Amino acid sequence: MYAIQVANLKKNYGSFSALKGISFVVEQGEILSLLGPNGAGKSTTISILCGLIQPTSGEVTILGHSVQNEPMETRAALGVVPQEIALYPDLSARENLNFWAAMYGLRGATRKQRVDETLEIIGLTDRQKDKVSKFSGGMKRRVNLGVALLHRPPVVIMDEPTVGIDPQSRRYILENIKQLNKQGMTVLYTTHYMEEAEELSDHIAIIDNGMLIAYGTHRELIRLVGEQTRIDLTVTLEPEKVIPAWKQVEGISQIDRTDGRISVLATDSNRVLPYLFEATARLGGRITSVDILEPNLEAVFLHLTGKALRD
Repeated sequence: MYAIQVANLKKNYGSFSALKGISFVVEQGEILSLLGPNGAGKSTTISILCGLIQPTSGEVTILGHSVQNEPMETRAALGVVPQEIALYPDLSARENLNFWAAMYGLRGATRKQRVDETLEIIGLTDRQKDKVSKFSGGMKRRVNLGVALLHRPPVVIMDEPTVGIDPQSRRYILENIKQLNKQGMTVLYTTHYMEEAEELSDHIAIIDNGMLIAYGTHRELIRLVGEQTRIDLTVTLEPEKVIPAWKQVEGISQIDRTDGRISVLATDSNRVLPYLFEATARLGGRITSVDILEPNLEAVFLHLTGKALRD
């Protein structure tokens, strides 16, 4: 039995198709990262998994229970860390956790024990009486994570849980996720930080334009671009002037524009770079910066979508 199973999921808003029949599974005890550029369908997928919106067609199950037909069973099995902070700023960390524990139906000594354990997990026992409004962004994110863990769910969905926080808090949350996963928790993770997906994931699913375009382990996805190297360049000319000339250089498989730079995928960066400089000079321009990136998940994403993850 899968922790999460998504089967031919579609969602239409009038004539617009936000999801076009995506399917994937998350094994029990693994971390799967769901990646995609803005507007790809990630938020729609997460909302359907959480039971917030109904799909047009298709089915989603959590530990064998249908999200559409067995909402109580799926909610009991699921913890959700939303992208937005879902806390009461005028309440303390403990008061926030107590409130949400009550919403989960926890009572008496059990509730106190779960709140105590959660404060320990998120590292805020010594700040439990402070109002959340006084917390840093990273500390608020920790409490947000704690709310999802109170009822000890076997499956947790984390929607960009480290966005906009300091590196220390980010590292703390990532280490917490890995520790919880070692204890058996299944995690579906979305992020705009490619290095997080590389560090955490057992499998990675990439969606774009409402379709699943790749699924596999980190190593399997890297093979999609072979041993190609990504070269990011800036030039003094308009990209439209140099890209046609660069496409004539042997050994280049793909050229894209992203964030004001030109990205090139090549089999041998040392061989193609002199030709790129030469072609640019012939057009009266100069290459002003060069970044060479060995094959990684960012290169895979760019290769598959033509966009950077944050686009």
